[in-house]
Amino acid sequence: QVHLGESGGASVQAGGSLRLSCTASGYTNSINIMGWFRQAPGKAREGVAAIYTGGDSTYYADSVEGRFTISLDTAKNTMYLQMNSLTPEDTAMYYCAATEHYELGVPLDQADFSSWGQGTQVTVSS
Repeated sequence: QVHLGESGGASVQAGGSLRLSCTASGYTNSINIMGWFRQAPGKAREGVAAIYTGGDSTYYADSVEGRFTISLDTAKNTMYLQMNSLTPEDTAMYYCAATEHYELGVPLDQADFSSWGQGTQVTVSS
């Protein structure tokens, strides 16, 4: 069993930055890929970024490429999402997720992730 907990969500103005954190506990050795998803009201959950726990391989959705950076501190079992140049379109509940899969299709499919956090709210005002 893997438990995930997010933090760092807040309300910011457009152009601002935030860093989200996700700490994993439990059977963390089973995790091969961790990712961030987001869901805005009335919209489907969207895969934002993912990172392979065994190396530097990363994935970004087109909507965040160049603005968001995903990273992993394996010593702390913590994943981060640095979000820069935020726009109101980035407003959503952000979820971290983890999977035992070694490979994933793109765009990310939430069905491929078996462990989820409770989410942290990001609100960007214009």
